[in-house]
Amino acid sequence: TKNVVDWDWQSVADAAFTDTDSRPILLFDGVCNFCNGGVNLALDLDSSETGVLRFASLQSLTGQSLLMRAGKQRNDLTSVVLVESADRQYFESEAVLRTAELLQGLPAPVRWVSKLTRQILPTVLRNAAYPVVRRNRYLFGERELSCRLDFDGSLQSRFLEDPADIVAAQAAAAASVVTAGTVVTAGTVV
Repeated sequence: TKNVVDWDWQSVADAAFTDTDSRPILLFDGVCNFCNGGVNLALDLDSSETGVLRFASLQSLTGQSLLMRAGKQRNDLTSVVLVESADRQYFESEAVLRTAELLQGLPAPVRWVSKLTRQILPTVLRNAAYPVVRRNRYLFGERELSCRLDFDGSLQSRFLEDPADIVAAQAAAAASVVTAGTVVTAGTVV
């Protein structure tokens, strides 16, 4: 089946990488506790000042757009995905191992073994266990509609804002006008 969407997915995918921010993006299942745990671990192990990685859920418009750019179905939640650039993506075990290579908070031997494993062990062997993890990931915790709280705003630049949220906020702002203490919302005076 083809990806049929009502947004400019190519522009959304292009906007994920800019001249000012080209850090890799880790796409994850946003309602999976196991996946959120992986994101939390990556955040804890990403010891650089600005963070080596950024994050977006596979369910977001950004996640779906990046999946489509990679030739996948927009609703494909079967794999964690590391997107390093418009033309370089990693899936399944390759994404996990490449992410481990990037995390400076991991001991050097772990990063080295991750790189060596990715380079030496054939993908078919590395991915043999991945379907088992994928099928059982929700057993490691119930599906969640919430995630880690960022009380001080230090993680804000690490998560890509979903264009759907931006559009909704702009529409809400345009629908509400405050004039001399009177709020006019969608033509109704409150």
